[in-house]
Amino acid sequence: MRMLACGALLLAAAHAGAQAPERHGASDAFAGEGVSIAWAVMRGADEQRTQVRLRVLADPARYARFAVYGVDPFSKDQAQLVAPRAAPATVAIPRTRFADLPRTEVRFLSADGKLALVVYYLSVPDTTPEFDSEAKLERYLETRGK
Repeated sequence: MRMLACGALLLAAAHAGAQAPERHGASDAFAGEGVSIAWAVMRGADEQRTQVRLRVLADPARYARFAVYGVDPFSKDQAQLVAPRAAPATVAIPRTRFADLPRTEVRFLSADGKLALVVYYLSVPDTTPEFDSEAKLERYLETRGK
C-alpha cells in the first residue's frame, strides 16, 4: 500500500511538473507541430530603426494565441516582446533588443490559456534575409511562412 501511495505521488509530481514541448528553430523558417514561423529583417535608416519581423501561423484547433518573449540565457531575465494574439500575424521587434535578450521564445497557448508549445531561437538566425522595401519583405514572408 505504501509503495502504491509513493508511486501515485511520484506520478502526480511528474504530471504537475510537465512542461510544454520546446523546439529549436535553427533557421529563418520553422514548420512543425502545427505552426509555421518565418523571419525577415526590415532595414531602417539606422540600427535603432531596424526591425526583425516574424510571420507566425498556427493551427487554430491546437493553438488559440501566441506571444513572443526575449530571454537572457544566463540570468533567465525575460521580457514580453509581443502580447498574446491570434495567428496568423506578423510582428515587429527592434533588432537592438537582441543584444540584451538574445533567446527568442515564441510561446503558443491552447484555448484554455495553457502553454502548449515553445519554439525558441538563439539570436536572429544567420539565414534571415534583410530587406529595404516593405513590399519585398511582405512578399517574402507570405511565401516563406506557409
